[in-house]
Amino acid sequence: MRALGPGSVSSFLKIILDVSYYALWVWVSFLALVTVLVLLLSFNPDLLASMLPGEAAEILRKYGAGAAVALGGWALMSGGWMAIVERLRKIFATMILGDPFHPDNVRRLRVMGIVLAALEIGRYVLSALTRILVPSDKSPEGSFTLTAWFSVLVVFVLAEVFREGARLRREAELTI
Repeated sequence: MRALGPGSVSSFLKIILDVSYYALWVWVSFLALVTVLVLLLSFNPDLLASMLPGEAAEILRKYGAGAAVALGGWALMSGGWMAIVERLRKIFATMILGDPFHPDNVRRLRVMGIVLAALEIGRYVLSALTRILVPSDKSPEGSFTLTAWFSVLVVFVLAEVFREGARLRREAELTI
């Protein structure tokens, strides 16, 4: 099976990325809506307390702000994933056209590296905020992960490989 062009593995992966992109749009929209609702209810939890069982109303009173921060963090992180998937869709579109070393792909890969780094830093911040606002034994882990930072470096190296490929392609076009 071919890797580039129409009907290739690239076109199959592009379809998967398209579906993922639109699913992420729905997910981010849902999270943003729920975050706003939880944030509004955290200011006056008694509005919903009459409709909730006693235990659920108490949890809302106790952890409302923390839940809003956690949901907002998830919405931002999902938005970051959506930005990455969008760039991947555009990269795979150039691969389907048979032009993987398109100069725009260098910028797309660099943006992906920046977003990956921001997502990892955001995970640390979200973990710290959750520990402050919702003190419990089940707070999320915010430890350093070598795999995530290795992925960031790999994406930046790939951006440089693509930059060199675009430069070589441009040189070849000038010599013909």
